[in-house]
Amino acid sequence: MAVKTILVSQPRPETEKSPYFDLAEKYKLKIDFRPFIQVDGVEAQEFRSQKVNLAEHTAVILTSKIAVDHFFRIAKEMRFDVPDTMKYFCISETIAYYLQKYVTYRKRKIFFGRQTIDDLALLMKKHKSEKFLLPCTDILQDKIPETIKEHKINFTKAVLYRTVAADLSDLENVYYDMLVFFSPAGVESLLKNFPDFKQNDTVIAAFGPTTAQSLLKNNLRLDVHAPQPNVPSMPAAIELYIKNELKKK
Repeated sequence: MAVKTILVSQPRPETEKSPYFDLAEKYKLKIDFRPFIQVDGVEAQEFRSQKVNLAEHTAVILTSKIAVDHFFRIAKEMRFDVPDTMKYFCISETIAYYLQKYVTYRKRKIFFGRQTIDDLALLMKKHKSEKFLLPCTDILQDKIPETIKEHKINFTKAVLYRTVAADLSDLENVYYDMLVFFSPAGVESLLKNFPDFKQNDTVIAAFGPTTAQSLLKNNLRLDVHAPQPNVPSMPAAIELYIKNELKKK
């Protein structure tokens, strides 16, 4: 079926140079952005109950921008002055650059991988003398701590934020040709908000294997999947789908 309206379950891109806007202009699409999940920070009192001593750690593992924000938030709330000697191991270069919001990039020891925890763990392995802190959500993927453990890296997991379903009740009578998901939590949010949701002709796109698995587990049809060798990004995957549909006409 022809796709003309798309709902992306993420915040609107901060820059107008986003490939989503190029896509909308090229194919005359209406693309809306709406986060299906929201992140609530764990309060200092709850953090204390985890018995994690920030001062005991010499390095931080950062898997998302949200993890960066909440690490520095909880440090401030706990009145912990992050030392200049702290090392940061980021899952991607994008997150490493995001650290500049909190630290002077050139003065810190910042390392980054190439998007996967496997790649980052190999980097961390070269710094085995460090004691690592892993700031994370309450629904952290098992693969992340398991991979770190496999490499016998000394680390502590600290839940600093919770991922919960956003209120989507205002979308009850709004229809989109395509829904785009980036996490299992986004899929769960859809079904929590609309337990009677029927996919019918709605095209569903998923980014990442765990998101795809979540759709299938909930008996939803997976129509668009990224990343793939020929479509490394979600905008590329959406464009390929649209091109294939246009060929059918």
